[in-house]
Amino acid sequence: MSELRSSTVLFPVVFLTLGLLLPGCSRTTEDVRVTLCKDIVLNETGSSATIKGADAETKGYEHAAVRVRYSSQGRDGEAVCYYEYNALENTALQLSDPLSAYATSPSEVKIDGKSLTRPGLASAVKGAVTRQGKELVEQAKQGIRDALQR
Repeated sequence: MSELRSSTVLFPVVFLTLGLLLPGCSRTTEDVRVTLCKDIVLNETGSSATIKGADAETKGYEHAAVRVRYSSQGRDGEAVCYYEYNALENTALQLSDPLSAYATSPSEVKIDGKSLTRPGLASAVKGAVTRQGKELVEQAKQGIRDALQR
């Protein structure tokens, strides 16, 4: 009987908590591959870099390429993140979202034409994911602060 009572109390608490936290999270529609590539660029070029634009292009079963244009310390640059084809079969999702057929972590990154080494790529992805995690935690904190002020 106590399990039923505790779960009856737990469900409203969980939904209330999610209701408070989710408004603090951004609901971007940008593809995760584009976001990761942008964060890799910011991580590798320094915090003073400014993203000017990004676009993605698919090359069938070969790869997808996310091109990020940026400016850092008064000069323009370009980075390209390559994502390997990763789908087992063609699905309706891929028709509506072609990038979903590709890996979510890049197999190669070129910044201003220079490829990152394998250890450099691993470090760049780790740094970008760490950056995203910190931003997510900060957004959740801000969501909680905003909810408490209401």
